[in-house]
Amino acid sequence: MLSFSRLRTCLFAVPVAVALLLTGFPPETSRLDGIGEAQAQQQQPRRRTLLELLKGNQQQQVAPQVKKAPKRATRRTTKTRKTSRRSNRTVKRTVTTSAPRAPAVAESETVEKLDSARTVLVVGDFIAGGLAQGLEEAFADVAGVRIVSRANGSSGFVRDDFYDWPASVGAIIEEVSPAVVVVMIGSNDRQAMRVGGRSEEVRTGAWDREYISRVNSFAAAVQATNTPLVWVGGPPFRFKSMSADILAFNEFYRDAATAVGGTFVDIWDGFVDEDGAFVASGSGVSGQTVRLRASDGINFTKDGKRKLAFYVERQIRQMLGDAASPLLTTLAPESFSTMRLPPLQPETDLVRINPIPLTDPELDGGAALLGDITRREREAGNNPLQAKSIRRKLVQDGVPPPPMPGRANDFTWPEDEPQAEPVEPS
Repeated sequence: MLSFSRLRTCLFAVPVAVALLLTGFPPETSRLDGIGEAQAQQQQPRRRTLLELLKGNQQQQVAPQVKKAPKRATRRTTKTRKTSRRSNRTVKRTVTTSAPRAPAVAESETVEKLDSARTVLVVGDFIAGGLAQGLEEAFADVAGVRIVSRANGSSGFVRDDFYDWPASVGAIIEEVSPAVVVVMIGSNDRQAMRVGGRSEEVRTGAWDREYISRVNSFAAAVQATNTPLVWVGGPPFRFKSMSADILAFNEFYRDAATAVGGTFVDIWDGFVDEDGAFVASGSGVSGQTVRLRASDGINFTKDGKRKLAFYVERQIRQMLGDAASPLLTTLAPESFSTMRLPPLQPETDLVRINPIPLTDPELDGGAALLGDITRREREAGNNPLQAKSIRRKLVQDGVPPPPMPGRANDFTWPEDEPQAEPVEPS
């Protein structure tokens, strides 16, 4: 009888032989020198052992666990690629969005202002600050005009304890020495005002009287400096109550500017529709529909500021004349001293000839009496100016003017063509 050890060996050898017959290669016994187990598994597929061959079901359950890790790694790699692609797309979109804005930098090129440039002083509240920006863009290519802004965003005529415009504008004008003063104010004045030690609500009788007094004081302060005044009316706003008050303020400003010889510029129609309602978008200075007002319905966009300055720009150009012309960029006043006109010719070298009008009656003898025509014709001789004219030959002698080839009175028959013989009636 076989011993227990031999029986165990035989039982173990039988599966090995079966495995050799099925697989055709011995179980894995080779080892890679100098390479770890993890690296060897990545470089070549792992061979299944005898126990894995005998336990096929368990191997199928274990195999997906081994392969799951690479799949997860692959998915992570894919996510990373997607993320990188998204980031690349984001960069491309950013470049595409910023590309059209590049020419705007070239359009904002400004010329160097002359030392003798005329100064336009802009004062008022935050709307006046936007007006100054629009005027700077409007006169960017004019070397003879400089825009100076002294606007105070939170100022007005009501809170004189915060900023007193009638008392401060004189010192500002003396410092800047402007050629024109442009004021735009009133957007912050829709609030209660202290009148005679008590608070008065907006648009009450006492409030209006005090407000008009302060507006007139400001206009008188500008008039005292002998500086032209351009008062720009307030614009409409999204809130109807606010627009109604601004309309009333504009009448106060118009009366004050007219009283001191200033100019009032009404911009209201440029920011409303045909029904007089507030519009956020409208026609810009280029004629295209653009966004004029911000989302709050109060502030102006860049295009809105430029349109706001358009109405004032025309008035400034009329007041400054040649100084507001872009020609001064190339023809500066400093160059006038180097320009020399050609010397005049002496009187002795001039040959003066009286002008002869085309309707001069002397050309056809119309100034002579009828009885004196024969004598004048005899004295004419070969002088073509004194000979009998074509009109006189036609009227007096009945001689028609000679026919000109191609005209309607040319009844001559060409010599090289035979004339048709008249046909007698039968």
